[in-house]
Amino acid sequence: MLSKNKIKLIQSLSRKKNRDETGLFLAEGNKMVEEALRSDFKVETLVCTSGFLQLHPEIRLTVKELIETDSESIQKASLLQNPQDSLAIVRKPSNPEPVLNLKTELILALDFIQDPGNLGTILRIADWFGIKTVVCSENTVDVYNPKVVQASMGAIFRVKTAVTDLKDFLKTATRNQVPVYGTFLEGQNIYTETLSSNGIIVLGNEGNGISPEVAKLVSHKISIPSFSSGKGSESLNVAVATAICCSEFRRR
Repeated sequence: MLSKNKIKLIQSLSRKKNRDETGLFLAEGNKMVEEALRSDFKVETLVCTSGFLQLHPEIRLTVKELIETDSESIQKASLLQNPQDSLAIVRKPSNPEPVLNLKTELILALDFIQDPGNLGTILRIADWFGIKTVVCSENTVDVYNPKVVQASMGAIFRVKTAVTDLKDFLKTATRNQVPVYGTFLEGQNIYTETLSSNGIIVLGNEGNGISPEVAKLVSHKISIPSFSSGKGSESLNVAVATAICCSEFRRR
């Protein structure tokens, strides 16, 4: 059965402080749990119904702790409005800093992304377009926020992430002659601009775009033109802009 202490631990992982202190995060829902079990991440505790366990008998050999319980107990512990048959407490990677090859990789760099849904969707987009690494500024929302994990639809287990001082990271890229692209309203049309197969694409904050300090380090300013005949929208959602940029870079 699911103890009160275990429920308390599960719910405490909604807070970044507790995730940092324990080195754990939460994955909820059958698809997310299945993705976690298939990944290189270590599942510390799996809470599931007997029905879920029957579908995945191999689970007993792959998790450190298995708690078989009923749907009502999962609902008490869950952070979701409509929980499913399983949830997992997962350990963060012991070495979160990925090894980057700036000369060959296409990398996304996020400058102060605040909305967890946007960050999760960006991870999902990166996964779709075969982008292996997403670098986040220190003021970007926590990658292991439960809402980010859910919105990533499993991509968090495949796309490597790093949190770093974005200015230092981009300075290093510039010293190594790696192109740094950034999205700006006044940038060059992405559909006509020459794009490299490797480099860094910087995406900015939902309301303010790329910060002035980071903007100084962008070597190639690009924009996604509007085709609206009227006044139209002033800007695109950052996740939508990410998808368009990734698609165009990969198309070349």
